[in-house]
Amino acid sequence: FWSHRGERCTFDTMIEEFGLESGALDRLALIVRAADTASLDLVPQAAGFLAASLGLSRMFRDDLEQLEAGMLLYDAFFRWCRDATEETHNWPAAGKPS
Repeated sequence: FWSHRGERCTFDTMIEEFGLESGALDRLALIVRAADTASLDLVPQAAGFLAASLGLSRMFRDDLEQLEAGMLLYDAFFRWCRDATEETHNWPAAGKPS
């Protein structure tokens, strides 16, 4: 039931089955799909999401511990998708001498 469907990943399936709709969730789904289906060229954030996910899999042998830690990752990426996509951190700040 919860599985990949065509080009879409399990996260997409869950969003569809639960009838969830939001721009931030759509953005997050694209990041997750790109990381989960080896389509890292879809969005620049996919490689970082994949790296963090793989890192968690090496940090936690217990599936439930890994899942709990992964929720923080999903929450952080969701908040970025919802609130911070326009934020940048260029250094040095424009107009300040280097």
